Amino acid sequence: SLSLSLSTTCLMLFKFGVFYWHHEVQEYLEPFCLSLEKLQEVSARLKRDFSRGLGKHSHHKAPVKMLPTFVRATPDGTEKGDFLALDLGGTNFRVLHVRVVEEQQKVLKMDSQICAIPQDMMLGTGEQLFDHIAACLSDFLVSQDLKGQTLPLGFTFSFPCEQKEIDKSILIRWTKGFNCSGVEGKDVVKLLKEAIHRRGDYDIGSVAMVNDTVGTMMSCGYRDQSCEIGMIIGTGTNACYMEEMKNVKRVEGEDGRMCINTEWGGFGDDGSLKDIQTEFDRVVDKMSINTGVHTFEKMISGMYLGEIVRLVLVKLTEDKLLFKGQSSEALKTPGRFETKFISEIEEQDNGLENAQNILTKLGLKWELVDSRVVRLVCDTISSRSARLCAAALATIANRIRVNRGLDHLKTTVGVDGTVYRKHPNFSDELKATVRLLAPECDITFLVSEDGSGKGAAMVTAVAVWFIYCLL
Repeated sequence: SLSLSLSTTCLMLFKFGVFYWHHEVQEYLEPFCLSLEKLQEVSARLKRDFSRGLGKHSHHKAPVKMLPTFVRATPDGTEKGDFLALDLGGTNFRVLHVRVVEEQQKVLKMDSQICAIPQDMMLGTGEQLFDHIAACLSDFLVSQDLKGQTLPLGFTFSFPCEQKEIDKSILIRWTKGFNCSGVEGKDVVKLLKEAIHRRGDYDIGSVAMVNDTVGTMMSCGYRDQSCEIGMIIGTGTNACYMEEMKNVKRVEGEDGRMCINTEWGGFGDDGSLKDIQTEFDRVVDKMSINTGVHTFEKMISGMYLGEIVRLVLVKLTEDKLLFKGQSSEALKTPGRFETKFISEIEEQDNGLENAQNILTKLGLKWELVDSRVVRLVCDTISSRSARLCAAALATIANRIRVNRGLDHLKTTVGVDGTVYRKHPNFSDELKATVRLLAPECDITFLVSEDGSGKGAAMVTAVAVWFIYCLL
């Protein structure tokens, strides 16, 4: 069982070297400790929301949007050609030129450039944002001596969108700290093309919209053709999977399958997760720029985990359970406890030393027991994230198995995102929990190739080529 009772929390306190009874610390951490039974309940709620999102008449009010992507199959390794790609999903975006060679089933040529998006631009106008993107693309084309060519472009836009066609995608809402005006409810492909036309110094060919989760699935599917699920656990979180067309009521056609972008970050936006939200989750939501939206994401993803830890540490300090009740300006400042600190503090060999260095940088006077309690807080909150993510993934795997009438499903999940990649325990905990929640599913995890932009290049090149083959 994954149940973490009070007595188990005591054992964890012992494990982390906190050898004295600390009932008050347990009281703060207990709400983060979800039993196997509770995770099964969460999975059952998500299963219902999947059906609501896929329904022709129920999807408008569904918190989990289950968006059709118009991608009807996974890649088979025959994709080839030259492409441009834009990958926008966070505070940086990437511009890429890729060449995929069919015979070698690999990217032969890849050049990329990373462009920053300033904080004020993330909260400015949509026109400013897309003009900036168009300018960076122009600079890149000049640097690659491609200014005279008109290449097809894959646009990986990692925000909740309603995809109308392969080249028409309406932004439902901003997430991940963006709140540019004049974009929600608009076609982002049109906004990009208008920005390029305003410049007038270059042109692009056809545009294919590719959600990052779908791109991850297709990139991994290029290497493992049993990959039918894509999952991101980074700044945000999301997943996609291959659904039977007969269940996709909003798109005509009964035969075959279509990739569904779940937008599972919105799970709980109708209040269905109130029983597992802690007081700290509620504060994070209230302080966010999108209050009441993306409830599930705020409990799981890298954008918010550090802040949840910070709020717990502030409360423990206020109640004189940490640092002898002496806080610091840094600890009291939202955003100062970064999510990457959690990964560093939970490292097996150097975790305690890392914790102590981080606490010192945050202006805190610590004793050994303080650093151990901080490590326990990090472990508890990242464990909850991994378990909740596992519950959601198990819901998808179980759904695919039942859809196909199988006693046993063997499938692969393509995964990406900094939380999954960089946290020392996250992936192991997620896998162990999925095995308990989806025992009839044999799931292989394949991390999307990345580093120096290669992952985004493969994602977009494969997706763009495959989509054009379908047209």
